[in-house]
Amino acid sequence: MTHPFLDLAPLSAARFAAIEDRVARLLATDQDVVIMQGEALLPLEGAIRGTAGPGTTALNVVTGPYGQTFGNWLRDCGARVIDLAVPFHTAVTADQVRDAFAEHPEIDFVSLVHAEAATGNTNHAAEIGAVVREHGALFYLDAVASIAAEPVLPNAWGVDLCVIGAQKAMGGPAGVSAISVSGRAWQRMAANPGAPRRSYLSLLDWKERWTDGGRRVLPHAPAQLEMLALEACVERIEREGLEAVMARHAAAAAATRA
Repeated sequence: MTHPFLDLAPLSAARFAAIEDRVARLLATDQDVVIMQGEALLPLEGAIRGTAGPGTTALNVVTGPYGQTFGNWLRDCGARVIDLAVPFHTAVTADQVRDAFAEHPEIDFVSLVHAEAATGNTNHAAEIGAVVREHGALFYLDAVASIAAEPVLPNAWGVDLCVIGAQKAMGGPAGVSAISVSGRAWQRMAANPGAPRRSYLSLLDWKERWTDGGRRVLPHAPAQLEMLALEACVERIEREGLEAVMARHAAAAAATRA
């Protein structure tokens, strides 16, 4: 007995890389994009553990439950954490971030959730990113709920680590996720003695075994069905047009609120 989900040809390294390239185009970025074989919590945690450590002073913006989680991970890594918390029915402002830098100029890492799935609020990542760039800190952005619902532009906003998942506004699978990584972020990981290695959380393992090798040999067996679902999801967005997809989500949000 045959079944289309069971009788699939192996997913090649070339096709895996092509899907990464399509995700990079979705993000309008020339940064390295790594598709990780797990739900978005995998790259969210891996990026923090790869770049933060005892010498890190992190400004952790808390506008919902995920910000609280990021603060816990940062503290677990040994980072000094300064929480910028606001009521969950509001968003943080660029001025509040600027004030935090004025009070703590040693901040070298900023973590932010772009859109809060739990509350429906959006933090102004572009404006906050401009402040972070002024101070030279590393900018980590959770864009899992915002991708395909509103613009997500890592290059334009100076985002060093931008994590997305397909299971929300993209309408895709939950079993794979992606992260764009700037050159500065790779350098921070390489210099971090506590960065995970030989670990499922390790972004450096992906860089050395996959990206730096020209993406010719996959480091392990891919989650084939989820990768094909992600490919189909991105194809659908490309076919409809990202602007049209975002407009549809905006209309649905307005109708729900009304």
